[in-house]
Amino acid sequence: MLTRHPRLLAVAVLWAVAVAVSTGQGKLTTTSFRNHPAIGYNTSPPHDAISELSRKIQTGDVTLEYEPVHGYLRSVLKALDIPIESQMLVFSKTSFQAPRITPTNPRAIYFNDHASVGFVRGGEVLEFLVQDPTQGSMFYTLDNTPASTFEFKRNNVACILCHTSDATENVPGPFIGSVYPEKDGTTAYGPATTTDHRSPFETRWGGWYVLGSHQGDRHLGNAVALDRSDLASMVTPESVHLKSLEGRFDLTGYLTPHSDLVALLVIEHQAHMMNLITRIGWEARIGSEIGRPLSQTAAELVDYMLFVDEAPLPGPISGPAGFEKVFAATGPRDSRGRSLRDLDLKTRLMKYPCSYMIYSDAFNALPQSAKDAIYARTWEILSGHDKSARYAVLSRADRQAIVDILDATKPDLPEYFRPQAIDAKRDY
Repeated sequence: MLTRHPRLLAVAVLWAVAVAVSTGQGKLTTTSFRNHPAIGYNTSPPHDAISELSRKIQTGDVTLEYEPVHGYLRSVLKALDIPIESQMLVFSKTSFQAPRITPTNPRAIYFNDHASVGFVRGGEVLEFLVQDPTQGSMFYTLDNTPASTFEFKRNNVACILCHTSDATENVPGPFIGSVYPEKDGTTAYGPATTTDHRSPFETRWGGWYVLGSHQGDRHLGNAVALDRSDLASMVTPESVHLKSLEGRFDLTGYLTPHSDLVALLVIEHQAHMMNLITRIGWEARIGSEIGRPLSQTAAELVDYMLFVDEAPLPGPISGPAGFEKVFAATGPRDSRGRSLRDLDLKTRLMKYPCSYMIYSDAFNALPQSAKDAIYARTWEILSGHDKSARYAVLSRADRQAIVDILDATKPDLPEYFRPQAIDAKRDY
């Protein structure tokens, strides 16, 4: 079985290309997985947000405007429909632009459901990670100088090395890391993990700036390790509940003065969900060579999609940039105004615990065999047919609401997936 969360962050990743992808027969390495004829990751033409933006720039339908310090960043975010409220700042040296990144010059990341943009002040390029509906995550750079020719260059070397490992389900994809950073942003020798909604609050965001209110006593954000013999001592009440970045560094060039806590919570969930969708899609296309039944991969994805193992949040939680309002404003709603994008932010991330990524182009583009397996497993849990104790976290009200919303908003839902079929007598 694949190593379950929490996973060690892949700091030394050069060996990852030799890791066996198959959990059954071990036939495929991560390299042969993405180069399999059924996948053709490096050879198939992409159909993602960047290839579409590039086409619009070449036809003159989109014009990018250069601004001092941040270059084309604002124009690019507008063209990709990425809200500036999603800004998050990471100051650990965990990017190919690492030499430029420090606690006084953090890397800014902005995102929506299918794309993220990285900006390093003083850097010559913007970084892009975008989700191709069938091929998974694609990596690009764009010259961010006034002399730019607006050629988006696909980066299949440096990015793939770090972004294909057990942390990403062995497909090219995003992950959120938490480290113990030293005062210049260098990662100290110590625990380093990938984080998602299953991670304890106190282990998250080492190497990130985190602004927002919460009731937690500890997380690793906003702090640097000054004593290598006692890394845990870097956490203080001030670092856990930082109110402002004023005085920490010069904010010139950043689109907001924030690194939003709610945005961080959302992207942690989304990153791993993206990888799980890519993974099952690739397995369905490759078939029996994978060495395990598709139902096993679907079960792992569905448990994550339904937040079964979610770590409790120390709410109420809010962010200073207004990201939660921007995030909740998009996406379909049922006749009662409910949406899978409604946030809870008290004890859990979502009000209705089913991932909004079920609406994504990547999910919709899955092979039918993959969607059939996912829907079948989802219905077993939501209907109450699976009475395992681990699903007690999903109350009947939760399950009923999720089915109601999906029935009203997901056109390809199977016929058996109906609200009136929920087990009214379900008793955990």
